[in-house]
Amino acid sequence: MHINQRLTEICGISVDDHLGRSVRDCVPALAAAVEQIVKTIVATGEPITGIEVTGQRPGVNDERSWVTYWHPLRDSNGEIVGVNVAAEETTERKRAEREVRAAKEAAEAALHDLRKTQSSLIETEKLAALGRLVAGVAHEINNPVGVSLTVASALASRAKAFAKRTGEGDLTRSRLMEFVSAVQDGCAQLFANLTRAADLVQSFKQVAADRSNAEFRSFDAGELTRQVVRSLQPAARNLTLRVECDQDLIVYSHPGSYGQVLTNLFLNSVTHGFPDGVNGTIQIHAHKSASDKVEITVSDNGTGMSDEVKKQAFDPFFTTRRDLGCTGLGLHIVHSIVTNSLYGRLSLDSAVGKGTTVRLILPREMPTRNSI
Repeated sequence: MHINQRLTEICGISVDDHLGRSVRDCVPALAAAVEQIVKTIVATGEPITGIEVTGQRPGVNDERSWVTYWHPLRDSNGEIVGVNVAAEETTERKRAEREVRAAKEAAEAALHDLRKTQSSLIETEKLAALGRLVAGVAHEINNPVGVSLTVASALASRAKAFAKRTGEGDLTRSRLMEFVSAVQDGCAQLFANLTRAADLVQSFKQVAADRSNAEFRSFDAGELTRQVVRSLQPAARNLTLRVECDQDLIVYSHPGSYGQVLTNLFLNSVTHGFPDGVNGTIQIHAHKSASDKVEITVSDNGTGMSDEVKKQAFDPFFTTRRDLGCTGLGLHIVHSIVTNSLYGRLSLDSAVGKGTTVRLILPREMPTRNSI
């Protein structure tokens, strides 16, 4: 048996311990399979390709995979005098395939979780389009997962063709560079799409989050409003921000949920009300409403909404800017948080060319569900 230097590096074997020894002595676990392959090649005179092998290097807990190609060696008379074995390592491709499968399983788990939220969504009278929930989730997640599966399949095909040329000794520098470039591009696409899928899963988890996990405490709604707006200032671009808040707007509620509502409303105005970075104004007011409530209004003088868009604004996965990567969950999350977590109510007023105003009415003391 002859072993080249590259094989010693890949497998972590010693040349001195293997030269001149039989296959059964060197790799007893694979001896029977190897001997059968050799017998078949000797009997038929035909090569055997595409045999997958998995193993670990001695002393290293790192499983590796290879695809092997077996070709007969002939002397000048055409007689078979040996068998040449070439191996292509496929560890990274196998790992990428496992990651794609894991992303698909995570997406299916998120889909399962979202199906369970349908019963709670029924309680919100403004969300009538429940039948589109599952379809919307599947559409959003299947896009990046489907692209990832396509890319992984294409990489597998390219790798097989590359291995074939390698086994036939028909490998040129240009083909090698072409293969390397294809692998790099494929990995970049896999990373981008799997990241997109992970982000979507995180957003979907937020939709299905149990409100019992939110923190209750007293806080000043006016001061928290100003803090949230300050953190969002960099996203305002060419917009003018105006914030007016009454003093001592102390409420006992979920500050994290309240901040999420303000963030979503603000970013929705920036994205949809002022496309292409046009100038405009966003105003946020927080003041007392009666003795036991707080009213918050978020308004802009942007493009506004048509009557048809306004009817669907709070529906899950409805968006007019899917071309920008919007998922249509922003206002749906606002509606879910206000009605389910903050025990409040909200209204939307908008018209084309006249801007948009969202008005929230929130209790200053967290009531029981039966008292609303």
